[in-house]
Amino acid sequence: MTDAPGRILNAAALRKDVDDRPDVCVVGSGPGGAVVAARLAARGLRVTVLEEGGHFPPDQMKMDESWAFPALYQDRGMRATADLAITVLQGRGVGGGTLVNWTTSFRTPPRVLRHWAQAFGVTGLDEKTLEPHFAAVERRLSIAPWPIGAANENNRVLWDGAGKLGYGREVIRRNVTGCQSLGYCGTGCPVGAKNSLDLTYLDDAVRAGAKVYARARVVRLEKAGRRIAAVHAVGLDAAFRPTARKVVVRPRLVVLAAGAIGTPEILLRSGYDPNGKVGRRTFLHPVVGSAGFFTSPIRSFYGAPQSVASHHFSERGAGKVSYFLEAAPVHPVLAGTAFGGFGADHEEQMTRLPNVNALIALAADGFLPEEKGGTVSLRSDGRVRLDYEIRPEIWEALREGSKSLARIQFAAGATEVRSFHEDPVVMRGEGDVALLDRAPWEPLRVAVFSAHPMGGCPMGRDPEKSVVDSRLKVHWLDNAWIVDGSVFPTSLGVNPMESILGVAHWAADHIAGAT
Repeated sequence: MTDAPGRILNAAALRKDVDDRPDVCVVGSGPGGAVVAARLAARGLRVTVLEEGGHFPPDQMKMDESWAFPALYQDRGMRATADLAITVLQGRGVGGGTLVNWTTSFRTPPRVLRHWAQAFGVTGLDEKTLEPHFAAVERRLSIAPWPIGAANENNRVLWDGAGKLGYGREVIRRNVTGCQSLGYCGTGCPVGAKNSLDLTYLDDAVRAGAKVYARARVVRLEKAGRRIAAVHAVGLDAAFRPTARKVVVRPRLVVLAAGAIGTPEILLRSGYDPNGKVGRRTFLHPVVGSAGFFTSPIRSFYGAPQSVASHHFSERGAGKVSYFLEAAPVHPVLAGTAFGGFGADHEEQMTRLPNVNALIALAADGFLPEEKGGTVSLRSDGRVRLDYEIRPEIWEALREGSKSLARIQFAAGATEVRSFHEDPVVMRGEGDVALLDRAPWEPLRVAVFSAHPMGGCPMGRDPEKSVVDSRLKVHWLDNAWIVDGSVFPTSLGVNPMESILGVAHWAADHIAGAT
């Protein structure tokens, strides 16, 4: 049972090293870790959470990209694949990626759950099983549809254009309460309207007695037989450099929830990869964008970042990679890195920022039998490395997705549409969309992004082909579970936050039973 009030501590500011002995150590405080920590602490278990990011309450959020990327994102917002072909935007902090995501909330599509059962032998995880868990997290985070009447002009372009073309469209559900439509979700909500995990489930965990160490980077897991005996972490200063302060946690159970890159990294650094599958089958939802220029103001930097989606192309048939469509905010740094062109041409695009609409197409990777995904590994100096080959089937989906975006933008009234190629494809009408077929769809010739790393520790029946079983326990360890997006055997075809929340809520029940 808990014997002291919970609190959030800065590991770098501790006066002495810590040797903690709780019932459960949770590594990571995002959608997986926060939910598990809250549910286990509510049962009276002593819970310690280790989070390498800092603790930033709403009153510390600055609505400033130059502050937010270094403070709230992995690698200062410049995380990328080893060949630099894909930029990976991944949050870091108490609350994980929910500090900076765009509040988009989708349940796991039933067809995805069925595919996992058929292709990977996942059992006991279906729509009916997850229903009460999704309902619970939706209540706690106030997840509800964002009315189309409140959509900003950026999202209205997707809604209006898709409607005119007869494409399926829907409003998005968002995890907000009292949203002021500031538009700066990606730099941290300064009014606390976003129900991020630091303000909800992690706060619940702390109130129930959990201890959270911020700026505590896990460097290795100490193994004893088939158990993890200790979790070793070091404090990080404000620049995320290691300090001399150490935190050692010796729990009965360990829950790894450091994300699809962080969890494999920790296991590999600790030497735990007996079947060679840790870090394999990593999926990214590769993304391409399209900039539409309008005569009237769009002001894509204000309002809910994402409130409309189209899943019209979510099932394209055998041999095809599916894709889905959303809008993206257009703040200066994000736009500056995405827009193609150089010099005066790039500057001219930036001067038209108030009149720019940005739409994105996200490829649903991992469903074709030949797709193996990317790989998380360690470099010779110990740093993490992410490799991801964009297969021809994915390039085809990104090209077709880009064409769908351009058609939507023209249908909504754009006078010009530009691709995000190094040398942008400039289109001035529907007839020019075919120019995209002749564009160079190659690494480093077009901007490709990801904000949804998944996989790397996939679940499955066969211990030789997966890392965790259908209840998320690590196959070769008796007291360790993985509860984050790394356990997904494929991508999802929807934004992953709510899927991780729901699965974590479900997993907490049988993790608690193991105590």
